[in-house]
Order: sequence, then C-alpha cells, then structure tokens
Amino acid sequence: MSAIIDSNPAQPRWQTITGLVLSGLIVAFLVFDGAIKLVPIAPVTETLTALGYSADPMLARSLGIITLACALLYAIPRTSVLGAILLTGLLGGAIATHLRVGSPVFSHLLFGVYLGLMAWGGLYLRYEAVRRMIPFRL
Repeated sequence: MSAIIDSNPAQPRWQTITGLVLSGLIVAFLVFDGAIKLVPIAPVTETLTALGYSADPMLARSLGIITLACALLYAIPRTSVLGAILLTGLLGGAIATHLRVGSPVFSHLLFGVYLGLMAWGGLYLRYEAVRRMIPFRL
C-alpha cells in the first residue's frame, strides 16, 4: 500500500501539480455536494423527487454522508485509491439514475463520467502505482 502513496520523485513537477489540482477540484465539489444534502433544502428534495426518489430528508442526508465519506477517503493520500473506487460506484449510480429518467446526455448523464475521469486522472498523474495499474499508452 505504501507504493501507492509514494509519488515518484523523477516525475515532472507539472504532472504532480496538475494531479493535485484535479483531485482538489473533485474533493471541493464532493464536499459541497455532500454538505447541501445534509441540510434539507428545497432544491435537493425537489431534485430527488424529479429523479424518482423519495423526498424524505433522511434519504438526502444519507446520500450526503456517503458522498462526504467518499470525499474524505479520496482526500487522504493513504486511502485515495479506495476513495476513488467508492466514488466510481457512487457516480455509476448517479449515471444509472439519469439514464433511467432520460436526462440530457452531455450535461447530466455524462457528468458522472466527467467527474470519474477527473478523479482517476488526478490519481493517475500523481501516483506511479496507479499508472502501472492503468497502463495508458499513446
């Protein structure tokens, strides 16, 4: 596991910085998304209802807690890969929900794909072990 958190000192500085920026954007978005679900505000419950879920504030809070847990795991270097795996599952559920209700493709349906690519891209740029797991060659 320590191989995953050790960054390669020989990798270019821009690569590490770009990976940190991508990861930081993901964490910021997830914290915002999780936090607004903890408070039973009208737009959150209305969106849940529009997506075919119950308007129960406890459902929104539960989703908020799960989102914040994924963000926390992703933000901690030692558990970032686990956080990315759990985040991928969470985003997959969001994609399936938007597919089921017929949401617009590029703005709603693929938004989870965009976030997932950013999350894994941030890890890919930062950690040699992730690059070895996902050998992307041009």
